[in-house]
Amino acid sequence: MEISIKGIRGKDFVIGPTDSLCRKLSMLIEGHCTIGVQEAIKKYGYTEQRYYQLLRKYKEGGARALMNSKPGPDKPAVRTREVVNQIIRLRFLDPLSGADVLAQKLNQMGCRVSRRSVERTITEYGLQKKRMP
Repeated sequence: MEISIKGIRGKDFVIGPTDSLCRKLSMLIEGHCTIGVQEAIKKYGYTEQRYYQLLRKYKEGGARALMNSKPGPDKPAVRTREVVNQIIRLRFLDPLSGADVLAQKLNQMGCRVSRRSVERTITEYGLQKKRMP
């Protein structure tokens, strides 16, 4: 549903239904400066609690804090391309070493990687030990 903000000289400012940042910011501006909180939350379809959450976020971080953030990790992955290459290299140099030994060697080299990450890489690249019957 489009939201329309009354402008001067009969010119309205229209906000599209998919522009969530603009909707949130407009609700805060109208709620604080023109029509009041209760009217703004009715007009924009938010709860009063959510209005004050957004207001607090805006005061702490500006408009950037109101942007929808994508789900996912906040920190970069440990298994970077370089770490994966090191795991593969170490595995080819010593094919009988287990994931524990490889993880220990990588940690000594300064690459902080867990045993489980080494196991995943070995499995993904098909570097498991071959079993003889």
